[in-house]
Amino acid sequence: MRLLITLFILTTHIAFADDRQATLEASHAKAATVQHQKAILVTGASSGIGRTITETLARQGHFVFAGARKQKDIDALNQLTNVQAIRLDVTIQSDIDAAVNTVKASGKKLHGLVNNAGVAVFGPLIEIPERDLQFQHNVNVMGPYRITKAFAPLIIENKGRIANIGSISGLMSSTMFGPYSMTKHAIEAFSEALSAEMRKFDVKVSVIAPGNYNSNIMKNLKRRLEKQGHHFANSRYQDEYKRFAKFTNPDRSRFKAPDDVANAVVKALFDETPHLRYLVVPNEQEAMMPIKNTLKKVAELNASHAFTFDKKQMLAWLSHEIDKANQ
Repeated sequence: MRLLITLFILTTHIAFADDRQATLEASHAKAATVQHQKAILVTGASSGIGRTITETLARQGHFVFAGARKQKDIDALNQLTNVQAIRLDVTIQSDIDAAVNTVKASGKKLHGLVNNAGVAVFGPLIEIPERDLQFQHNVNVMGPYRITKAFAPLIIENKGRIANIGSISGLMSSTMFGPYSMTKHAIEAFSEALSAEMRKFDVKVSVIAPGNYNSNIMKNLKRRLEKQGHHFANSRYQDEYKRFAKFTNPDRSRFKAPDDVANAVVKALFDETPHLRYLVVPNEQEAMMPIKNTLKKVAELNASHAFTFDKKQMLAWLSHEIDKANQ
């Protein structure tokens, strides 16, 4: 009997030791996983494309510093696993400086930066108030500039990635789109130059050009216009405003959720050889428009100088660039 009791006690001790060892190993493994998580900063993460990017990255096991301006959005983001919300208005330098300190204090290595925060302002260029143009440039152009400049040392230190959210409106423009397209054209130039400049540090830069997806961008536009008391009764562009009303409808639920955009960001951040540009559109029509418009520009450029190249040469160049892009 005494022998049985002794054996029982020994067995219990061994089982307890094994359980404790297993628990310690699991704890160490979890700590190691957390320590090796890729950390990404996403601006404008409260809704729409930014929220989808945040959720996608976090779901894949990456750690996301999610920038938002309003406390209710910060609280909501903090409910997500692998997410730490940061108060971040890309037009306020003190917010940006505080965000840099937060990332540094976390001890996590910053692998990626996603410049997503943006606003939309549309209207005729000869009528739009200068303050609206300045507001949009301050967010859409100066915002990515400020954020990238502030976080560049951390990205360079880790040979990380930068993904800028542009738009198909940055590849073409038309009536009423001028103010918005100006900023997204600027993001194209910003990304191209930044890519060349960061290459020496082994930092890769991409620009994602989404088409029309479901987001709150028009809802925010409507809220801003109502707050400022905008009215267009005296505009020379009454017909254009009427035709444009459907596009600027705050309810964009008719469009697809922006999962495709988030997946393109993942490629830009983690593919071994990411592209400089990603066109992300929900249908063939939206793919055709910016590509045809870009080819039209090439044809116009080639026709307007003293050294016009013939069609054979142009097609050879195009064929070479297609092969190069598809490698």
